[in-house]
Amino acid sequence: MLQLLYISSARRNEVIDLDQLLAQAQRNNARDEITGLLYTDGRRFLQALEGPKTAVEDVFLRIIADPRHHALVLLSRRETTRREFGEWSMARRSFQETQDQFGGRIAALCRDADPSIRGTFAGLVDVRDAA
Repeated sequence: MLQLLYISSARRNEVIDLDQLLAQAQRNNARDEITGLLYTDGRRFLQALEGPKTAVEDVFLRIIADPRHHALVLLSRRETTRREFGEWSMARRSFQETQDQFGGRIAALCRDADPSIRGTFAGLVDVRDAA
């Protein structure tokens, strides 16, 4: 099983419909047996993708080619023996959530991930205790 972690930014002045993006990604990922975690604040995207090697590589190539992405950087590429994120999720802070609540949710979603991957998510969303 392959796991990729990347970060990117939305192009300046690009309006992204996050609900539509999530719905499309969920359909495609279910079809391709890809799981992981996508964090976005609407401008920055941090995503871990995991699943069959060819499927993960194919989706990553589509992401690279997506004109909505800018400054895409692959942070990690590694083989894993099991899924570390379980079901694919999109982590977006709701209007009702405090930063502490959101940080706790991110920590829970990353609980089984490799410490370096957990740390990357924790650093971006200001999670104080993601271990």
